[in-house]
Amino acid sequence: MVQDLNTSAFQDDSLDGILADEKTEVEEDIDLLEDLENSSKLIVHNDDVNTFDWVIESLVEICDHTQEQAEQCSLIIHFKGKAQVKEGSHDDLKPMKDGLTDRGISATIEQEVS
Repeated sequence: MVQDLNTSAFQDDSLDGILADEKTEVEEDIDLLEDLENSSKLIVHNDDVNTFDWVIESLVEICDHTQEQAEQCSLIIHFKGKAQVKEGSHDDLKPMKDGLTDRGISATIEQEVS
């Protein structure tokens, strides 16, 4: 017996759903890769002016760090001369950089090279 391949017995609407899900996953992966390529770093530089407490307080208030994160970053900044305190898009980091510099803390945004 020969069956017609165009009969409804061979049509599977769930295949369309699976293909749509796969396409969505691929699009999300592409978006993540683009975000990584456009990723920037907020760098805080050491100076001889600001106290540990001031830098810690600023990182907590401006960069939404926990107390422990801010303390660790301040030690790295002190001993290494600078530290990356946040990563994200330039647009997200710009207000943080401005907030830190408004407080007299030396901060820059560096574009991550991929």
